[in-house]
Amino acid sequence: MSGKDIEKRHHHTFENIKQVDNDGFEFWMARQLGKILGYAEYRNFLPVIEKAKKACLKSGHQVENHFVETHEMVPIGSGAEREMESYALSRYACYLIVQNGDPYKPVIANGQTYFAIQTRRQELADDKAFQQLKEDEKRLFLRNEMKEHNKQLVEAAQKAGVESTLDFAIFQNHGYKGLYGGLDAKGIHTRKGLKKNQQILDNMGSTELAANLFRATQTEEKLRRENIQGKTGANKTHFEVGKKVRKTIEELGGTMPEDLPKPDEDLKKLGKKQTKKDKKPREIEGNRE
Repeated sequence: MSGKDIEKRHHHTFENIKQVDNDGFEFWMARQLGKILGYAEYRNFLPVIEKAKKACLKSGHQVENHFVETHEMVPIGSGAEREMESYALSRYACYLIVQNGDPYKPVIANGQTYFAIQTRRQELADDKAFQQLKEDEKRLFLRNEMKEHNKQLVEAAQKAGVESTLDFAIFQNHGYKGLYGGLDAKGIHTRKGLKKNQQILDNMGSTELAANLFRATQTEEKLRRENIQGKTGANKTHFEVGKKVRKTIEELGGTMPEDLPKPDEDLKKLGKKQTKKDKKPREIEGNRE
């Protein structure tokens, strides 16, 4: 079985054990998830859950909203079952759990990608303010997030040994190659038909920007979490994360990022228009005084 087949199987498995309550909220049962993640004994899975709960608390979330104490029916042989203590886990709880699991287990690595993408997509879907934005406003919002997360990515890459401007350009190209099926920044620039002075990220729609934001945030977290050292390791990590995001898009039936259309207007121009629009009320108020 190929690596791609294994990843698909894992993603389908995560979907298959997902449950939905009467209010439409998704959740996963801890004992079931532990088995899938390779923990034969639930007691060995509990320390990972505890780490995830601490991470949840540090992130400012209410632990009890994501790790709900409950009971789960567990097979004990001969068709019999026993009710045992467990947790009903939110998608965010599962995300924190796989982030604290053994990254060298393929199922854990695939789980990190699956829950990261699904969590971020749901955050945007649940964000009413974001959903009410027009496409250009979504682009500006995501582009600004991308700028902030790129700063964090630069810091993480520098700690890993990516030091010079050239080193970072090579590092960035590895991420692009993973996400864009082998295309580097120059290749994407050509594919999109951009002018020399146009930046790639300023000429993406909201869907493409979101995919790149996933790539950046997950690479930054992985570099820090696994304490990746050396330019080679950092480049490989960026490529692998980009490739996994691409595979997830494919499995969800999405359009590959290189095939997404280029928006009509560059974000630099849109940003200038927005700045003028924001200043106009102040100027009017000033004239009234």
